[in-house]
Amino acid sequence: MSNSITMFKKDLFYKSLKQAFVKLNPKSMFRNPVMFTVWIGTFIMLIVSIATLFGVKEQGSFAYNVAVFLTLFLTLLFANFAEAIAEARGKAQADSLRKTRQETPAKLQNGSVVSSAELQKGDVFICESGDIIPSDGEIIEGLATIDESAITGESAPVIREAGGDKSSVTGGTKVLSDKIVVQVTTQPGESFLDKMITLVEGASRQKTPNEIALTILLAGFTLVFIIVCITLKPFADYANVSITIASFISLFVCLIPTTIGGLLSAIGIAGMDRALRANVITKSGKAVETAGDIDVLLLDKTGTITIGNRKATHFYPANAIDEKTLIRAAVLSSMADETPEGKSILELAGINPLSYEVKNPVFIKFTAETRSSGIDYENTRIRKGATDAIKGLVLTAGNQFPLEVENRVKEISQNGGTPLVVSENEKALGVIELQDIVKPGIQERFERLRKMGIKTVMVTGDNPLTAKFIAEKAGVDDFIAEAKPEDKMNYIKREQSEGRLVAMMGDGTNDAPALAQADVGVAMNSGTQAAKEAGNMVDLDNDPTKLIEVVEIGKQLLMTRGTLTTFSIANDVAKYFAIIPALFITAIPALQGLNVMKLHSPESAILAAVIFNAIIIPLLIPLALKGVAYKPIGASALLRRNLLIYGLGGVLVPFVGIKLIDMVLSIFF
Repeated sequence: MSNSITMFKKDLFYKSLKQAFVKLNPKSMFRNPVMFTVWIGTFIMLIVSIATLFGVKEQGSFAYNVAVFLTLFLTLLFANFAEAIAEARGKAQADSLRKTRQETPAKLQNGSVVSSAELQKGDVFICESGDIIPSDGEIIEGLATIDESAITGESAPVIREAGGDKSSVTGGTKVLSDKIVVQVTTQPGESFLDKMITLVEGASRQKTPNEIALTILLAGFTLVFIIVCITLKPFADYANVSITIASFISLFVCLIPTTIGGLLSAIGIAGMDRALRANVITKSGKAVETAGDIDVLLLDKTGTITIGNRKATHFYPANAIDEKTLIRAAVLSSMADETPEGKSILELAGINPLSYEVKNPVFIKFTAETRSSGIDYENTRIRKGATDAIKGLVLTAGNQFPLEVENRVKEISQNGGTPLVVSENEKALGVIELQDIVKPGIQERFERLRKMGIKTVMVTGDNPLTAKFIAEKAGVDDFIAEAKPEDKMNYIKREQSEGRLVAMMGDGTNDAPALAQADVGVAMNSGTQAAKEAGNMVDLDNDPTKLIEVVEIGKQLLMTRGTLTTFSIANDVAKYFAIIPALFITAIPALQGLNVMKLHSPESAILAAVIFNAIIIPLLIPLALKGVAYKPIGASALLRRNLLIYGLGGVLVPFVGIKLIDMVLSIFF
């Protein structure tokens, strides 16, 4: 996916400029109360300009009125252009995705070939090396190397296989090796790529709660200044001052927060666009915005905090148990274990399990409930799993759980390893040690989150001792050990009940309930369909640490909106000093003291303020689209910095800008 779309591309610029005129439709303008009032003022100024052309003298000169009309018209165009350029960037991204989507032949299991458009949910197709995957689905048989660069932009191929949490494939990607059997999980037109295109285009974008609240606030400001301008008329009559319609409208437009009113939609659209550039598809702008307010972050240990695959490093037999007996039981219990841990046990043992020639084996799969797996054959029952699960089996059968095994489990856990206890016929044989490696630099990432005021929680299926060791080593604030799906969801509910916003990342079907419950749920693109449906974001890169970046994007969105609102409101201060003296300075000479900018004339002062009010919008478009730079320095420090830069800057910049414009206008007025 292209990430290099800028507002300065020629075709993008012209498309946006055209849309800026299209958006002048009153039905479109009505959605933005602030700019709609500017639209009304512009329409009135058009009528006034025509009236002065035909000899109405009391409303000022024709040239002056036309200048005000054109400036207000440009204000509307600039505001519309800001929204249009943000939307156009999304549409350009959508066009690149459309090139990925194509009618692809699908080979069904029965040997027939149909178009990808004819595939229905539940159909099963086969893909071999070189084939384009025709539709979204779950691999039900086989393993393959897949090129997902058309979707993610990442050139490195990935491995997808049946079973586990890496079984999902996306239509439009290419099989590079091997053969897979895939079951379709979506109806035609509802594929992941179709949804991406709709979301990226902004067709389904709705205003977020924060954006709605700010719109209401700006509408309130607008209403207040309508009343201010109306009540100014009796004061002018009392002072025997004649104020033209152009002056009233100019004052009103300059007082209301037109800058943020014109940029508000662009900021929201750009927030979703920045998430897309980070290869995160968001199902709504609300998800991005909520990420900026997150209080608690749930992260899986494996693959996020640790390197990923735990490896077996030692076999520790119980007293009076031969090591070969323990190894034999460990190998047989891992015979059908497709997990990286199970494979590493066979690798450490260096024995082919088929060499034991067991008859009529029945394999017991690992489940979140039993937290153990194994094999039954003849009169033998072998299990390997979490300590308390195997201990429960042993004690339930009336056998003793060896003290040396318990001590070894504690020792492994305290050293940051994961112990797997092996039993045969409900008798403990010993322990297998698995080791995790904490990712380098992860501590610094968690420190950044801590500075943002975010509590980090590690979620793991490990026992509490192991979980505690890894949590302390990684620097997380809390952990959930021996986590079952309901444990994650209950933890999220408890935090939410105390008024906190919670984010979570997951890729498995067992993560779906927690992803749905979390305020921000980020699903892996490689994960199961259930996880992707449950979350409100999908990470195309399958990077478990992407949540940290998502949080920063959310905070940047909120900061950008807040700082530009501050700048917009602060702007009004200078405009007071330009327009108010200009209106009354002839009748009330004492107001000359307020003319701190020493503006040339009332006409040039008013026009300079209106022109500055217009041109500041396009000047701030790049900032609205790029976002204000974010640093994790704490809320109070951020507030101080933004008030200093954008608050003070919003007051000082208009003084300079209006004065410079007035100097140019003094030639004509």
